[in-house]
Amino acid sequence: MFVLYVILVLLALLNVLQWVTRRKRTEQLSYIIDKLHAIMDASSQEQLLLFTEDAEYRKLLIAINRLLEQNRQSEADFARTELAMRKMLANISHDLKTPLTVVLGTIETMNRQPDLPKQERERLVSNVHAKAIEIVELINRFFDLSKLESGDKELPLTRIHMNEICRKNILAYYDLIESEGLSANIDIPDAPLYAWGNVEAIDRVLNNVLSNAIRYGAGGRVIGMKLYEAKDRILIDIWDKGKGIDEREQALIFERMYTLEDSRNKSFQGSGLGLTITKRLVELMDGEIRVESKPNERTVFTIALKRLS
Repeated sequence: MFVLYVILVLLALLNVLQWVTRRKRTEQLSYIIDKLHAIMDASSQEQLLLFTEDAEYRKLLIAINRLLEQNRQSEADFARTELAMRKMLANISHDLKTPLTVVLGTIETMNRQPDLPKQERERLVSNVHAKAIEIVELINRFFDLSKLESGDKELPLTRIHMNEICRKNILAYYDLIESEGLSANIDIPDAPLYAWGNVEAIDRVLNNVLSNAIRYGAGGRVIGMKLYEAKDRILIDIWDKGKGIDEREQALIFERMYTLEDSRNKSFQGSGLGLTITKRLVELMDGEIRVESKPNERTVFTIALKRLS
């Protein structure tokens, strides 16, 4: 009889303990739900904290806080993207408006003055044609970036003879370099160097960076190109001694649609497409591009691609 009494007491205690545990868990779960709603509604940076000895609840809290952090990061990324897109639309609208204004103004002049001398009319028509080409090129660059961003642009990669492609691109600018009164410092080895890439993409990358160097580095009176290898990489340095890029801006100039009042990323009339497209193309070739700049001393863009034997 005594044993039975003890068993009944133990069962009663067990039921009480289970009830207390269930109630405590229910209260904790209610707190978690209410607190989570409050954090989400307020878009707060607060974490969900709860003092508990329950191992499973601790795991749950860790998982919830990780999700909250990911959600905050997603919201921040979305806000940056939205701001970049607004800035992009403003820039492109401005860049389209400028040549279109010239086109419309020129056509209006020609309509108001039908008796313009033939030579003057031909000059105006030539201006309209040049501005129309400028508009088309800007739109094409915008769609190129859209394809690169969406992953729709295919870029077949092959073994590229980098010595030849570097010589070809620097020679294409040689007349411009001379006409600007600049000297060219070219360091391309005789021994062949091969990289994993796409000829069209490399041409465009080198064209973008060289044109930037000439346009914005002309004050240094020298333009340089160096091709070399390091471990598993083929590297191309394109450098100048011009006004350079501020240190704070060096980390930003490759960002999508980032433009500055005095930025090299304005190589396409301020639309912020040039270096963005360049970076995306290099990344599609499993490479990287970086910049280092000391104003009026040396500004160098380094393109690194996978080395092949």
